[in-house]
Amino acid sequence: MKIVMIGYGMVGHKCIESLLEKADDTLELTILAEEPYLAYDRVHLSEYFAGKTLKDLSLARADFADAYGIDLRLNTKAVAIDSYHKTVTTHTGDLIGYDKLILATGSYPFVPPITGHDRKNCFVYRTIDDLDAIRAASCTAQTGVVIGGGLLGLEAAKALMDLKLKTHVVEFAPRLMVVQIDDLGGKVLRSKIEDLGVQVHTQKATSAIEDGTDSVHVMKFADGSSLETDIILFSAGIRPRDELARQSGLSIGERGGIVINDYCQTSDPNIYAIGECALWQSKIYGLVAPGYDMARLTAKHILAEQTSGFSGADMSTKLKLMGVDVASIGDAHAITPHSLSYFYADEDAKIYKKIVVNQQKDQLLGAVLVGCVKEYNDLLQMMLNTSPLPAHPENLIMPNGTATTSKSGASGIDLLPDTAVICSCNNVSKSDVCTAIADGSTSLGALKKCTKAATACGGCTALVTQVLKSELQRQGVSVNNHLCEHFAYSRQELYHLIRVNEIRTFDDLIATHGHGLGCDICKPTVANILASCWNDFVLKPSHAGLQDSNDYYLGNIQKDGSYSIVPRIAGGEITPDGLIHIGQIAKEYQLYTKITGGQRIDLFGAQVHQLPEIWEKLIQAGFESGHAYGKSLRTVKSCVGSTWCRYGVDDSVALAIFLENRYKGLRSPHKLKMAVSGCTRECAEAQGKDVGVIATEKGWNLYVCGNGGMKPRHAELLVSDLDTTTLIRYIDRFFMFYIQTADRLQRTSVWRDNLEGGLAYLKAVIVDDTLGLASELERRMQHVVGTYQDEWRTAIETPEIRQRFKTFINAPEKSDPNIQFTEVRGQIRPKTQVERDESRISVVEA
Repeated sequence: MKIVMIGYGMVGHKCIESLLEKADDTLELTILAEEPYLAYDRVHLSEYFAGKTLKDLSLARADFADAYGIDLRLNTKAVAIDSYHKTVTTHTGDLIGYDKLILATGSYPFVPPITGHDRKNCFVYRTIDDLDAIRAASCTAQTGVVIGGGLLGLEAAKALMDLKLKTHVVEFAPRLMVVQIDDLGGKVLRSKIEDLGVQVHTQKATSAIEDGTDSVHVMKFADGSSLETDIILFSAGIRPRDELARQSGLSIGERGGIVINDYCQTSDPNIYAIGECALWQSKIYGLVAPGYDMARLTAKHILAEQTSGFSGADMSTKLKLMGVDVASIGDAHAITPHSLSYFYADEDAKIYKKIVVNQQKDQLLGAVLVGCVKEYNDLLQMMLNTSPLPAHPENLIMPNGTATTSKSGASGIDLLPDTAVICSCNNVSKSDVCTAIADGSTSLGALKKCTKAATACGGCTALVTQVLKSELQRQGVSVNNHLCEHFAYSRQELYHLIRVNEIRTFDDLIATHGHGLGCDICKPTVANILASCWNDFVLKPSHAGLQDSNDYYLGNIQKDGSYSIVPRIAGGEITPDGLIHIGQIAKEYQLYTKITGGQRIDLFGAQVHQLPEIWEKLIQAGFESGHAYGKSLRTVKSCVGSTWCRYGVDDSVALAIFLENRYKGLRSPHKLKMAVSGCTRECAEAQGKDVGVIATEKGWNLYVCGNGGMKPRHAELLVSDLDTTTLIRYIDRFFMFYIQTADRLQRTSVWRDNLEGGLAYLKAVIVDDTLGLASELERRMQHVVGTYQDEWRTAIETPEIRQRFKTFINAPEKSDPNIQFTEVRGQIRPKTQVERDESRISVVEA
C-alpha cells in the first residue's frame, strides 16, 4: 500500500508513528514537507527564544526516515492532487502515486487586511523560519507589538519579552483570551501580564500601519490614537490550509476547512484530512490532542483495524502564558441553559476562579482559573466523567476547599472511572496506567516509557503521579517519602530534627534517629542540612567524609578527571588587575578558560594536586571561592544598570554585588541563582532565576522560583515596588523558608509547584508573616551571613586538609614515569587508556 502524506507537523508525525506501530513492511510511506526541518514541537515553540534549539524541539531523531525506509521530501510543496488517477504533483514537477492520501496541511496565520500589513518588520508567528526572522529584526529594535490577545498572541508577546523588547499587546476585543475566559478572568489576567511589563491595549482596531517618527512603524487606530513600534507580530487567529483540497474538488466548509466524516475521510474515501485543516461537524480543532486523536484513528482506519469514529474533543486548556497560569474547562462562559456559576476572586493576589454547574448542582459543566490552577486536573476529570459534586460546590474553588470529595464520601483519584482519560495527548486512560502499574511499572519514569502518558505537553504529570500512588497503596505497597533506607524521614523532617535538637554531626543524627552506617544519598543530604543550619566548614573531620566528590575537593570534577576553578566575581564586576591575575594563572597552569553566562571566568583542567596552589594565588590576588561545586548560591547576574545604561532606573550592579556577598556560601537543597535587572528591559534575565529583582521607577520588584534548567520556568512576581531594606528582608525569609521545607535536590521551581496553596501561600508566609516565622527566618539567615568563611582559604591554611589534595596516592606531583600527559585545547591532562595505546594499535578494516 502506497501512503502519501502532505504536511509534516506534530499531527502528521503522530499519524506516521501510529502507522509504523501497527504496519508491516508492505507499506510505502512518502512525506511531502514544505519546511526544511523534521517535525518539531509547535506547542513549545516560544521556548526557541528562551534557549531551546531546533534539535531540542524536534519530534524525531535525525535518521528517522532512513531508519524506517520512509521517502521523506523536505522543502517540497505539493501543488496539485489528481484524485481520479491518485497522484500528487510537487513544485518540482514530480508525480507521486498513492493508494491512500493524508492531508495534514495544518493552518496558516490570519493577517488582517490592514493598510501596511506587508511592511518590513511585520511578521507572523508560526514556524522556525518566522522566529529566526523575528530574532534577526530584534537586534536593531527596541519595541515590539503583537496584534491579537488570544493564546497565540500571548505566546508571541512572551517571545518579544525574551528578546528584551518593550512589548505591547493590541486586542480588538474588550479583554484578553476572549474565547477561553470571561470578563473577570480577563481583568485578572490583564493585571498579571501588565505586572510583567507588557502594555495591554484592548478595544483597539488597527486601521493602518505607516512610517513612524522615532520607530520603524506607527500603528494608527480607529479611535484616533496611535502607537509607535519597531516590530509587529500578527496573531489574529488561524485559517485552515485547504487550498489543495479546493483545487482537487473535495468538499470544503462554508468558512473553510476540509470536510471529514467520523473516520477522517474527506468526500473522496481514499483521502483523509487530520488536524487543523480538517472540518468535523462544522468545527475545526486547534489543539494538539484532538489532532492526535484524528491521527491515531486515521492510521487504524487505513490499516483496516477496528476503531471507533472521531466524536469530537474536549477543548479544555491549561497554559502558562508569560509565567501566568491560565486554565479553561468545558462551558467556561455558562452558555448551558439554567446553569449556575460560583466565583472566587482575590485581586490582591491576582487570583480568579469560577466554576459552572448544572441547575441540580450535581454536575460540573465548566471552569475558569487564572493565577492559580492547582484544581485543574480534578475539575477537568469531574467534568469529563460527570463525577458527583460535593454538597457545597463552591468549596471546589475556595482557598481551603477541596476538589476531591464527593457527596458519597469517596475522594481523590478513586472517584475516576477506569475509562477516564488521564493523558489526552496520547489517549491514555486510567485503566491503561493501572494495568501498567500492575505489570511492574511502579515509577513515574517507567509509566512514561510504558504508556507514553505525560510525555507530550506534560500537563497530566501530576494526575499520573496521583494514580500511581493511589494504585500502589491499593495494592498494599507502602508509599513514603523517606530519604533512604537509613532514615525513615523526609529531607524536611530531618532538617527540623537537626535544627530543633541542635544536632551537629551525622554520627549523632544516625545514632538517635536512624540506623546503619549511611549511604551516598543520606550522607551528602545531611552534610548539606548541617551546613545550612550551622555553617561549619564542610571539610571538618566530622563532615568531610559525608561530602560528594565535588564538595570533598571544593571543585567540580570534569569528564577527564580534572577539576574546575571558579573564583567569585560578584555581580560580574572585575578590575583590570583581576583579569590579568586570572590570565597569568591560567597561562601558568595551562588551563582552559571560559566566560560563563553567569558572569564568571571558569578555569578548566586543574589536577587535584594543583588546586591548593592555584587557589593560593587567586586568594593573594583578592579572589575567593565561587562555590560552583556546592548546592549553594552560584551567581547573581546583573546588567550594567543606571551606572551606564540609558534605560537603567537603578543601580543593579551595586545591588547584585551586595546580594552575592550576602548569600555567598549559603547551602541549600539545590543550587541557587539570582539576577538583578536595572529596568524592565530585563537584560539580566531575572525572571529565569530562583530569585530575580527588577528595578522600577518606584523601587524593586521581587520575582521568585524561576528556573532556566532542564524544564525552564518563569519566575513569579512575589511583591512590587520594594525599598532595598525590605527587599533584602523578604529574600532572607524566602531562602530560609525554602531551605527548611524543600525536598532533597528540589529546585525552587519544583518546590513552588508542590507547595500547597501556591504563590498566594508563599506570599502570605514571606510578606504577611502568617506563620509568625519571619523574625526566626531572618535570624537564621543572619547567622549564616555572620559565620561565612571562604572555604578555599580555610583549606589551604589548614595543613591536614591541604595534604589530601594529591593527584596520585604515591606521587604528589606528575612525576610518575608510568603516567603520560597530553595537551587538549591548551590544557594538560593525563592520557586515557585509548590515547596511551593509540601508538600501538593498528586499525584493521573488517
